[in-house]
Amino acid sequence: MKHVDLKDIRQGKKYADKTVTVCGWVRTSRDSKNVAFAELNDGSELAHTQIVFEKSLFDDGVLAPMLALGAALSVTGKVVANTKGDCNEILASTAELLGGSDSTYPLQKKRHTMEFLRTIPHLRVRTNTFNAVFRVRSELSYAIHEFFHKNGYYYVHSPIITGSDCEGAGEVFKVTTVGFDPTVKTEEEYNKKDFFGRGAGLTVSGQLEGEVMATALGKIYTFGPTFRAENSNTPRHAAEFWQVEPEVAFADIDDIIVIATDMIKSIISHLLEKCAPELEFFDARFENGLIDKLKHVVGSDFARIDYTDAIEVLKKSGRTFVYPVEWGLDLQTEHERYLTDEYFKKPVFVVNYPRKIKSFYMKQNPDGKTVAATDLLVPGVGEIIGCSEREADHGKLLGEIQSRGMKLSDYANYLDLRKFGSVPHSGFGLGLERMLMYVTGMSNIRDVVEFSRTKDDLK
Repeated sequence: MKHVDLKDIRQGKKYADKTVTVCGWVRTSRDSKNVAFAELNDGSELAHTQIVFEKSLFDDGVLAPMLALGAALSVTGKVVANTKGDCNEILASTAELLGGSDSTYPLQKKRHTMEFLRTIPHLRVRTNTFNAVFRVRSELSYAIHEFFHKNGYYYVHSPIITGSDCEGAGEVFKVTTVGFDPTVKTEEEYNKKDFFGRGAGLTVSGQLEGEVMATALGKIYTFGPTFRAENSNTPRHAAEFWQVEPEVAFADIDDIIVIATDMIKSIISHLLEKCAPELEFFDARFENGLIDKLKHVVGSDFARIDYTDAIEVLKKSGRTFVYPVEWGLDLQTEHERYLTDEYFKKPVFVVNYPRKIKSFYMKQNPDGKTVAATDLLVPGVGEIIGCSEREADHGKLLGEIQSRGMKLSDYANYLDLRKFGSVPHSGFGLGLERMLMYVTGMSNIRDVVEFSRTKDDLK
């Protein structure tokens, strides 16, 4: 149906004193003797537009259902500008109830907990909080695509169904068309009966396929859903999440650190410009000082520290950590937060991690103990990006796969890349949801994804 977006009316002075038709959902309403008011939102912006109903123009039986919270309306009326010239009110001349609501509508006039809102993912997006979250998510996704497009990267689509586990951790959701069959005695026999004739699963990363594309196109990125059957019931983990994974040929670890830094600063700058109302909302209600934090990131030189030195900093901190701090152990969130929030007070790249705690594909350093890998840690969240230079030597990569007991046949094509024109190349993975948590101040990954997929949760 023909109508004008509320955002266009509020931001366009040309609509003042003009008659328009708008549509939207009632967020709140109030009634008095001669006039009634409804705050309407159509999703085009965070702010609401007030609809004024002169009760003499509407029958009570017609008007009452249009004031119900959650009701969908079409309203025609005159746009009224306030003293500042903002067009945030419409005097209704006619109105139509497009979709009714009633007192069972869960989003009534009270403050709901985040836990409650997670039980109604089909409705929570109508709250101010989630309306703002998903508007920022959309703009963040656009900013990521824009950054890579401007810098000459090709957007490639890696498969969702794969036959290998990129990380080698075994946390893969199986894909199968074969149901329970008591006659099947072995996994090999089961797989032969399946659709692909072999085991298949949902991808944990598009990196391996991304490396293939980078060996021909030079600079590529993938951006899509990834899946991990990791039984981690924490605010930072989900079974389904979106990852941005650039892969760059002829780039070493130092090059990819520069690229990651530029990308983070670019997308945050974009959000500060394009999502000011939403960021102000999050600053006021979820993380005081959020906007200053983001501006600080854009204006800062990111720190860099060797993993070995980071361990020493943590040991000398005087802090009692829940998890032990020893060389050879991975950094935990509490360690990462100390480094970013208290020691450096800005984002930091921790470089050259122990070989044994990182993935098989990372370039082995000359010391034989560490790999050319780095994590970008940011204040308030911890790890947000994992980078590495990839191992380009066929013999070393083959040895690493064998030493970890991985199935060689799953990585035959990947190994081939090291035989035919191998080059130094690097890449990183950015979790979209974790980045969204960082720029909004939301503390739980379940609250930055439209329909969260976590352990025992499939709504």
